[in-house]
Amino acid sequence: MFTGIIESLGTVTALVKDNDNLHITIASSITNELKIDQSVAHNGVCLTVVAINDNQYTVTAIRETLEKTNLNDWKTESLVNLERAMKLGDRLDGHIVQGHVDQIGICKSIENANGSWYFTFEYDESVGNITIEKGSVTVNGVSLTVVHSKKNEFSVAIIPYTFEHTNFNTFIVGTKINLEFDVIGKYVSRLYVNRG
Repeated sequence: MFTGIIESLGTVTALVKDNDNLHITIASSITNELKIDQSVAHNGVCLTVVAINDNQYTVTAIRETLEKTNLNDWKTESLVNLERAMKLGDRLDGHIVQGHVDQIGICKSIENANGSWYFTFEYDESVGNITIEKGSVTVNGVSLTVVHSKKNEFSVAIIPYTFEHTNFNTFIVGTKINLEFDVIGKYVSRLYVNRG
């Protein structure tokens, strides 16, 4: 379980295909605090540490993960938002994030708001996910509040700290991002659909 508060940025240093799996090696300032078998969210994708070597560690993504996330777009030197799993009893500064990406979205527009930014993302509505204004959503692992919501798109406001300390500063129009919709909203939506 995660909170969507990014701890650090990592840099992809190696990508190795192994049948349907992808082994990803990342250099990070938090590597010395990791251990084998630990869960770490990478752009919102929960992956298990399988090897550690100096300041680099390796995780493995299986085909299901590769099909539902933007990991296939990663290259060496890609910047990745990192968050370790929350500790029981810690403050929940963001919102409840599972690290299970629901679908990919696309950056539709970026608007400079004189000291902050509005990012608008669109997604395939046929999958059944929704956002609501003032609700929570996770974009590349970052817990955010929805400021505008439409049927297949939403906008979020990004403050300078978030822009500087996450990979939001690398986004351009057309960038593919990982989306995890609010888990409580997903349960409510499923209950509503099942009532009919």
